[in-house]
Amino acid sequence: MAQYEMIFKNATLVNHDGEGLADVGVLNGRIAALGDLSGDSAAETLDCTGLHILPGVIDTQVHFREPGLTHKEDLESGSLSAVMGGVTGVFEMPNTNPLTTSRETFEAKIAAGTNRMHCDFAFYIGGTHENVGELAELEKLPGCAGIKVFMGSSTGSLLVADDDGVEAILRAISRRAAFHSEDEFMLEARKHLRVEGDPSSHPVWRSPEVALNSTRRLVALAHKTGKRIHVLHISTAEEIVYLAGHKDVASVEVTPHHLTLDETAYDRLGTYVQMNPPVRDAQHRAGIWAGVSNGVADILGSDHAPHTREEKDHAYPASHSGMTGVQTLVPIMLDHVNAGKLSLARFVDMTSAGPNRLFGIANKGRIAVGYDADLTIVDLKRRETIRNEDVKSRAGWTPYDGVTVTGWPVGTIVRGKTVMWQGELVTASTGQPMRFLEALPQEA
Repeated sequence: MAQYEMIFKNATLVNHDGEGLADVGVLNGRIAALGDLSGDSAAETLDCTGLHILPGVIDTQVHFREPGLTHKEDLESGSLSAVMGGVTGVFEMPNTNPLTTSRETFEAKIAAGTNRMHCDFAFYIGGTHENVGELAELEKLPGCAGIKVFMGSSTGSLLVADDDGVEAILRAISRRAAFHSEDEFMLEARKHLRVEGDPSSHPVWRSPEVALNSTRRLVALAHKTGKRIHVLHISTAEEIVYLAGHKDVASVEVTPHHLTLDETAYDRLGTYVQMNPPVRDAQHRAGIWAGVSNGVADILGSDHAPHTREEKDHAYPASHSGMTGVQTLVPIMLDHVNAGKLSLARFVDMTSAGPNRLFGIANKGRIAVGYDADLTIVDLKRRETIRNEDVKSRAGWTPYDGVTVTGWPVGTIVRGKTVMWQGELVTASTGQPMRFLEALPQEA
């Protein structure tokens, strides 16, 4: 009888031990052994010579648009895009229609994702003025990544702009809460700065000061309440410097698009680079990279926010803010690894160990015995050109169309099952809710 269900052989493994040749033995969907397994047997063996095995990449910010906005994306198409890009797990956002703000809407999404999504998943619950009294219970629901609050308006109608509202939410909860941090009052006052038909005015309207002022307010409230905050998609150099002084309460997400694109993208891509918060100039991009280098930035999230071409083609500012990103997170960042912008170990820290550390994901985020066998297998030397026609998102486009990168995901393994191999979907949907240490289900 075989000792293991699967052995991944002859790969360079990147984990808590560093980087080196090792085999991975899988049993019952979990990692059962690491090291030289040449004398052991398995029902199936996968030769990974020349490849690197990383802990499964977890994208902690995606918008898969279901329910209500499924013409842009749904849980199945979004998660297919994820696994094709080497992503084994996602945290999905609550700005759907209806909003994910109640037990009923949350549990409906869990049911819709289970055994239908291609990767494992967790869902945020939106914090509002209306549901603040229920948040302490809602944040402990199985499969909940935590509470998400929009301090500035973006896609959807979730908005808590005032300090009293944010403070009430923080006082109600015990887990780390995630925030879209832009000052809504400043955004309203600056609307006249938007130039009809000119998306390059987007970062003028949604200025660095709009982001920094909101983040200062948010950090003050976190200190006041003694609660943990997670500041999403940092877009300014000033916020990186400011947040360095508040790491006791604040964790920091940065995105591939803010690390890769700059103001020149508006000339090339127009509204297709329009995001909230915006892509800014090269000085801010350099400041965000400094946060990656010095450790202020904790994790990477794609902020995958798909819209149809029709919605993006509206004249600014009627055009929709958001772009696809979950399928390109790994190749874009591996290209930066190959260019020397960050180490492979730092990439792993920001996409698996970091999410595990910040959110307490049970049994995920490490290649270690006893953990789920979630693996992202990559070819660091492979050169590929990203193309719109390969994007599995229902939106069908990427801002990186025509960009050639070095470093490519070749395998996505979820709980020991090979879901994607060499660009082909191998296993049908088996996605399950993630478990969290602060919200473990009680067993009889």
